[in-house]
Amino acid sequence: MLKVAVMVSGGGTNLQAIIDAVEAGTITNTEIVAVVSNNKGAYALERAKNAGIKGIVVSPKDYETREQFNEALVQQMDLLQVDLIVLAGYLVVIPPAMIDKYENRIINIHPSLIPSFCGTGFYGLKVHEAALERGVKVVGATVHFVDKGTDTGPILLQKAVAVELGDTPEVLQRRVMEQAEWLLLPQAIDLIANGKVSIVNGKTVIED
Repeated sequence: MLKVAVMVSGGGTNLQAIIDAVEAGTITNTEIVAVVSNNKGAYALERAKNAGIKGIVVSPKDYETREQFNEALVQQMDLLQVDLIVLAGYLVVIPPAMIDKYENRIINIHPSLIPSFCGTGFYGLKVHEAALERGVKVVGATVHFVDKGTDTGPILLQKAVAVELGDTPEVLQRRVMEQAEWLLLPQAIDLIANGKVSIVNGKTVIED
């Protein structure tokens, strides 16, 4: 049984997609043991509560230094004894010590087809604003493993989504969520839970 912690900063729509997929049986061999947020007011914590999942807040605001926060976050993860950490709209930089300790055990969802529109400064609506400004015809989402770069870890899954005439960043964001993010993240967790993902020479290999 894969023990998963989901880290979220805001509303938690991707978290909800994971919870629903576990309940529906499309994610198998998996238990969500906790939802961890940096934001006491995150609606994701309400979603966790409604699903009977432990909600934990570790906020940088509660610590004098970033180093103390980083230490507290790593300690919290160690206490949970999780096999996989899922970043589902988590807007705080993951401490390097945590990346080392959980190497190839942290995944993130990014709302573009990496390597387009990714890296420092590309998050949330900013990604979709940039895509529309560039005039691309196809966008999408990527699930990748987390390394010490920004959106640079091995790519696990990607799905393309068409840009439509008259799209606003908000409309495009919603379509990417519905047609890519909410499908990819549960699929990625299920693949990992069933031992079908390995990393070879910095790239992911997925077994049938």
